Amino acid sequence: MTELSGVELEVFRHALAGVAEEMGVALRRAAYSPNIKERADCSAAVFDPDGEMVAQAEHIPVHLGAMPASVRAVLDTYGALQPGQQVCVNDPYLGGTHLPDLTIVAGVFTSSDKLLGYVANRAHHADVGGAAPGSMPATATDIAMEGLRIPPILIADADGERGDVVRLIAANSRTPGERRGDLRAQFAANHVGARRLREIAGRMGTARLHEAMAAVCDYSDRRVRAAVVEIPDGCYRNRDLLEIGAGVTIRAAVTVAGDEVTIDFDGTDPQVPVNLNAVFAVTLSSAMFVFRMLTDPDAPPNAGCYRSLHVRAPEGSVVHARFPAPTAAGNVETSQRIVDVLLGAFAQAIPERVPAASQGTMNNLLIGAGGDQPFSYYETLGGGEGGTPGRAGMSGVHTGMTNTRNTPAEAMELDYPLRVWRYELRSSSGGAGRHPGGDGLIREIEVLADCTLTVQSERREHPPWGLGGGRSGAVGRNILRPADGTEVALPSKGTWQLHRGDRVRIETPGGGGWGAPL
Repeated sequence: MTELSGVELEVFRHALAGVAEEMGVALRRAAYSPNIKERADCSAAVFDPDGEMVAQAEHIPVHLGAMPASVRAVLDTYGALQPGQQVCVNDPYLGGTHLPDLTIVAGVFTSSDKLLGYVANRAHHADVGGAAPGSMPATATDIAMEGLRIPPILIADADGERGDVVRLIAANSRTPGERRGDLRAQFAANHVGARRLREIAGRMGTARLHEAMAAVCDYSDRRVRAAVVEIPDGCYRNRDLLEIGAGVTIRAAVTVAGDEVTIDFDGTDPQVPVNLNAVFAVTLSSAMFVFRMLTDPDAPPNAGCYRSLHVRAPEGSVVHARFPAPTAAGNVETSQRIVDVLLGAFAQAIPERVPAASQGTMNNLLIGAGGDQPFSYYETLGGGEGGTPGRAGMSGVHTGMTNTRNTPAEAMELDYPLRVWRYELRSSSGGAGRHPGGDGLIREIEVLADCTLTVQSERREHPPWGLGGGRSGAVGRNILRPADGTEVALPSKGTWQLHRGDRVRIETPGGGGWGAPL
């Protein structure tokens, strides 16, 4: 293989990243649901002909780390895709995250039908059926209660969109029109990605394109290994709790040896009959996020970044769930706790590079209804970032495994029977420290129709921890204010029926402080 110069590597890796970024723009612009077009709850990436990720947009970590497993499941099912074929999958046990996240994978071909690689995008659909609007019911005891589970299935072929498959998915949602629109936005994103990848191949040739894909992955591997060797060899252990009953423990041992890192979750508690179970793809994704953050975050994000990382987790545990365990909140909440566990372990080795704990939750808020006037609102709420070794934590931001925007109050009130009463920072909720943690936020919403509320949150009992003498951030609070004006404290997780005029207020956690307060 001909070596690429440093300039060629930079030009090529940015060109590939640009393909993924433009896919994300196309997806958001074409989407119907506020969850995608406003919150940007979607991600995109580019893969080589063998299904190895060669570039990603800077979208959502939990999507992107797990997406290669979905692409692998597609290729294991269908082999190399043919021109025009696109495959849809959301099965958590086949590389998915949770059921609302639908991934669509497409092959990219030259005019002579030579395979260039694959493009894929993942988008969170606001409702895919199940026991409660939003498809994340806190009452779920198995995955069938969470909605429609889709193994790899052809959703488009050489003749175009397969209407039967689209109708099947839409028919299982409380908001079928929105589902059809969002699926077509995902098709559009893959079309844009395919066109741009063909343009790159047209300029440099197919063989050179494939050489460059391999070269940029090798380059990332070299950069990350050079960073790993700077971490002192040793085994570093940590644990933390999920707020279920008396607590469910996640344990991790991080072993650094030369330029390799092994993370072992042996000793983690077994999977549970509630939806906080994470499939292995989510656990791997969380480990990859921390690994990249603490080694060389500027290395091109691709499969090469993680060749020196090895992750093990006992099957049947809450971090490697077996079918039919429910998984909806494993993707959004357990992933955040895995990040905290691993950051705490690495802090023993490189305390000067590890931040204090951020809010440690996505504060999932779902409000919706079926019937004659169906709607499904879903949002994850920002909170406090942990103080870092170099600066104070930011306030009211998404941290860890999420990277979405907020839904503007105007968009919410336009699309849903909801009214926003409060949306502000939660003063003094960040932990004190030399570099204080950021503040959480407050979101209070009135429902203008009878509907169902689901909340999936964490850090309501155990606060985000500080580091190096920094103080913990404030725990979050969930509060129901019925129309009669009373206030009821809600637990961290649950599904409830609301009536017109009721309000729900979410107060998100602050981040931990870094360093002893001056």
